[in-house]
Amino acid sequence: MTDTPHTPMMQQYLALKAGYPDTLLLYRMGDFYEVFFADAEKAARLLDITLTQRGQSAGQPVVMAGVPFHALENYLARLIRMGESVAIAEQVGDVATAKGPVERKVVRVVTPGTLTDTELLSDKQESTLLAVHAGKRARCGLAWLSVTQGCVLLAECAQDELGAWLARIAPSELIYSAGVTERFEDHLKTLRQQGAFGCPVAPRPDWQFDTALGERTLLAHLQVATLEAFGAHELHEAHAAAAALLHYAEHTQGRPLTHIHSLRVQRGSELIDLPANTRRNLELVKTLRGDDAPTLFSLLDTCMTGMGSRLLRRWLLEPERDRAPARARLSATTALREGGNWTRLRAALKGVCDVERITARIALGQVRPRELLALGQTLQKTELLAQSGQALEPYLTHIFAALTPPADCTALLARAIAPEPAALVRDGGVIASGFDAELDELRAIQTNCDAFLLDLEARERERSGIANLRVQFNKVHGFYIEVTSSQLAKVPEDYRRRQTLKNAERFITPELKAFEDKALSASERALSREKWLYDQVLAQLQPHIPQLTRLAEALATLDVLCCLAERSLTLNWCAPQFVAEPCIEIDAGRHPVVEARLAETSSGAFIANSTRLNANTRMQVITGPNMGGKSTYMRQVALIVLLASIGSHVPAASCRLGPIDAIHTRIGAADDLANAQSTFMLEMLEAAQILHAATPHSLVLMDEIGRGTSTFDGLALAGSIATQLHDKTRAFTLFATHYFELTELPAKARHAVNMHVSAAESGSDIVFLHEISPGPASRSYGIQVAKLAGMPATVLNHARHALEALEARAGEGKLQVDLFAPPPAPEMNAPSRVEAALAALDPDKLSPREALDALYQLKGALPRT
Repeated sequence: MTDTPHTPMMQQYLALKAGYPDTLLLYRMGDFYEVFFADAEKAARLLDITLTQRGQSAGQPVVMAGVPFHALENYLARLIRMGESVAIAEQVGDVATAKGPVERKVVRVVTPGTLTDTELLSDKQESTLLAVHAGKRARCGLAWLSVTQGCVLLAECAQDELGAWLARIAPSELIYSAGVTERFEDHLKTLRQQGAFGCPVAPRPDWQFDTALGERTLLAHLQVATLEAFGAHELHEAHAAAAALLHYAEHTQGRPLTHIHSLRVQRGSELIDLPANTRRNLELVKTLRGDDAPTLFSLLDTCMTGMGSRLLRRWLLEPERDRAPARARLSATTALREGGNWTRLRAALKGVCDVERITARIALGQVRPRELLALGQTLQKTELLAQSGQALEPYLTHIFAALTPPADCTALLARAIAPEPAALVRDGGVIASGFDAELDELRAIQTNCDAFLLDLEARERERSGIANLRVQFNKVHGFYIEVTSSQLAKVPEDYRRRQTLKNAERFITPELKAFEDKALSASERALSREKWLYDQVLAQLQPHIPQLTRLAEALATLDVLCCLAERSLTLNWCAPQFVAEPCIEIDAGRHPVVEARLAETSSGAFIANSTRLNANTRMQVITGPNMGGKSTYMRQVALIVLLASIGSHVPAASCRLGPIDAIHTRIGAADDLANAQSTFMLEMLEAAQILHAATPHSLVLMDEIGRGTSTFDGLALAGSIATQLHDKTRAFTLFATHYFELTELPAKARHAVNMHVSAAESGSDIVFLHEISPGPASRSYGIQVAKLAGMPATVLNHARHALEALEARAGEGKLQVDLFAPPPAPEMNAPSRVEAALAALDPDKLSPREALDALYQLKGALPRT
């Protein structure tokens, strides 16, 4: 162990690092961001960059790695995708006056849940930070936000409901109190293993989760005296989560979140429940393989702005049970369709910038010059848009009223920002000419520089007689007069040597030195003045942030409504009808994504099918061959219900929809071997969750339940689950199965019907008709499907013979089991085997030998311990 102190540079670095022990610290040194010691080893491994050693500090080698400052965003994006957090330390001191290392400080922390950089964010997706507080009586408080939005969301739930909320929110980063119990931490780990969330998790100090602090912070942001108007005044556990959430978000940004002016409370009873399995199985935003397309979102999203795309995504994943928002959107979309206004409005929205994110970056002081230029141009467009929204449908009129830009904001940006600004303020050329007289004067000095140098060069050539004399400038040596070696004898006496080259000498004169001092000073002063003016422009924009936020929301909503109008016309969708009675009645419904794919590949027309689920028919038992279209039919019903619930037109000839509180799905086969869960175990877990959660207002899709175990086990379970859904849960259920025994259910259950997908045989071949027809299927056609898959002919022949033998045995008239009969009631005080055997004995008629044998038999009948 050495007593040698660290170098001043390393002392500064280690002091900064102490504040961010679990975060990679990028330390600015010249044109590089450097990382040292353990951070360097980690960064080298993650980014595949070179690890080096430079000198020593405190007697140990300084291990380091670095990335160029101009490539920072690329490396940040890679680290964020890996779930890492990064603290960025910049030089903030004056190099010229610094004694020792230039002062540095951490200016921001980039984490997966607090992204604001355009280069790191997807246009179509939010980065969401979630804080979870484990409160009293097994209650959890939740608070979450996207830093690029101006809204905090709150919720409370029971601890056993946390998984559903995590799946719904889908956070990019989760924080929780370091003081929680070990049991709660284990619960979080279990939820992660079950797939409820997959983001980075970080504990935060327990004191940050303070209810009173959270309430005060929210009141300050909202500038109100009470949270009652938001329905949030009694959510004490959520207030504690909000305290930690806002503290952490401000810590990462290095400044207060002044753009947070809105609060929204989410309650599970207000949203249509879409569990993680449903989102995955219906391929709402990701395919089953994890791709972004083809999905329902990719089909719908023809929005002209990133704001619109993100709002459409939220509508899809957070549909409301209340029909009022859906009716308003549907009315507006219908008006846009009928008037043809959607084409004009979409043309006006083309090229509109991301006002939502730019507004947040203004509030955070991170906005770039070209973003302000784009904002100014967009505000000019919205002024024209606002004037064109007269005499429209009421919901649209309300939207257009919010499109009026803040007073003087457009004019300020037009006056302040140059028509073609530099990408960064530090490059200069950002503030427009005419905005500031002092800046214009300093720029004039620089502009006149070339004219002065040309005049000086002409005068010096005439004075010295050196015809090839040149007056030039470079950033290293400043201004100079260059004379070739052959002309040195003609150099005037007042020339002072500045640099010697191989074939020339460079000189400076008193006149040129005076001009150099003036010109270089003007350049530095102009850049300093420009930075100051830019900060002043941002300060003048701060009061307009609330109105800019509302304008962004209106633009996004208008964009989505125009998008839905375009999609409904292009794809030939109809307007759904909302009714009070429970029902899902669809005429000629189609699966939107499958239909679009068929149209793209010219594979033929999609076969439409109708659905009738109402008070009389709550369950369809669907049989038929694989590849016949059972799963497609079931999914299309769910997608039509979801589309109607967000206020969209739907792919059908007509649709009547009653109240819906959830869409549950149990589709497909998968396993989770890492957590010792087999395919069948996962199947039963998902089925159990549905049976516990579904209600008479839920839509349930059950596809091939019970196939992961033996035939009799699976058949018995499938029959019991179907009976429970019909008799007890009474949910609207589409129950697809290959167990033909289940087709007996509708004969005993008055709210169930048999349906089947049609197929036609031609010899040993099969043609799938993809039509859903009444009644049970007659066959499964499994061997024909195996033939289509390319199964060897010998295997197919063997399977046919085996099938014929099995069918012959089944036709021998063996006793059939009633799958849907209730289990017999247990007999009261029924005798045990031993008691029954004793009752049958007559001791008077037994010989000694027979009595001894009977005793042994009774002992053998006793239960083994």
